[in-house]
Amino acid sequence: MASPATGDSDQVLVEANGSTRTLVLNRPKQLNALSSAMVTGLLKCFTSYEEENTVKLLIVKGKGRAFCAGGDVAEVAQSINNDTWKYGADFFHTEFLLNYIIATYSKPQVSLLTGIVMGGGAGVSIHGRFRVATGNTVFAMPETALGLFPDIGASYFLSRLPGFYGEYVGLTGARLDGAEMLACGLATHFVPLNRMPLLEESLKKVDTSDPFAICGIIDQFSQQPSVKGSSAMNRMEIINRCFSKRTVEEIISALEQEAPSVADKLVTAAIQSLRKASPTSLKISLASIREGRLQTVGECLRREYRMVCHVMRGDFSRDFFEGCRAILVDKDRNPKWMPRTLDQVHDGVVAKYFSKVDDPQWEDLNLPTRSSHGRRIVPKL
Repeated sequence: MASPATGDSDQVLVEANGSTRTLVLNRPKQLNALSSAMVTGLLKCFTSYEEENTVKLLIVKGKGRAFCAGGDVAEVAQSINNDTWKYGADFFHTEFLLNYIIATYSKPQVSLLTGIVMGGGAGVSIHGRFRVATGNTVFAMPETALGLFPDIGASYFLSRLPGFYGEYVGLTGARLDGAEMLACGLATHFVPLNRMPLLEESLKKVDTSDPFAICGIIDQFSQQPSVKGSSAMNRMEIINRCFSKRTVEEIISALEQEAPSVADKLVTAAIQSLRKASPTSLKISLASIREGRLQTVGECLRREYRMVCHVMRGDFSRDFFEGCRAILVDKDRNPKWMPRTLDQVHDGVVAKYFSKVDDPQWEDLNLPTRSSHGRRIVPKL
């Protein structure tokens, strides 16, 4: 039987089977977008189960056709408009703490990534030890189209993907399928959709926290899928050539130089995505991923928390609120970014996003001392 994770919300359900606890994200109509109640409920579960000796394995999955479509940013934006930027800061504070606990968790977590996995959905799965993709998995970090940036510790895991694939995924919001997730290391396994229920039943009988034993069980159901011919994974030479450039302007210029000689939808789609995204978001996203290459997961989350607080406050740009309006509220899909062009977003402004917030109510993200420093991303190329 599934029961609510906390007394006041049924948005996260818990199924207990022996030593296994299954956490079910339960907002199917909202594609399991993470509300404040869900983030708080998940944090309570992860914290308490780490202390309970009888719990040895956590499974995380979504109800309905999505794993999790991200954080409920529309709720955050609305609350800030009605109240104060502190609401948004508190939401992200709790979410980033949850991401850190997951990234450094002492017990194995298996995330069953059926359907959509975006933004905050990546935060509660990619940092965990086992990420099982399948035939209908759709992964993306679409934040630059919303006036945000890939947060939830994404600068940690995107910067560790092969070559400059992380820059490509993070800046363009490109959608990856399950085979691509496995190939680049975002997923640890690929299990066909019709075998996922069998895998879940096997995992519920587990009575160990030994990651090798858990991996052995998942391996029994796994396949090595072929990446489609049109996949970006088969264009790594172009991606590395273009997305290794120092600035967003140079990346776009390099892609435009490739376009005539490469009859390739990938290049055209990448240019279109970059042209439509928030210029401010693109610049802070690139800087964030580059910085993430040299940082631990905790350092990435602390820096991203500073960045997101500046975004919530609208200190240097209000693109986040305009993006939410255009994409999520009015749905005219025609955001009016300010500044409008990349050359108007100066390096000095980008650097300010990484600085402490000048407000007596604000404090840095304080993370507990943990023994681990985050999972390794291992490509299956």
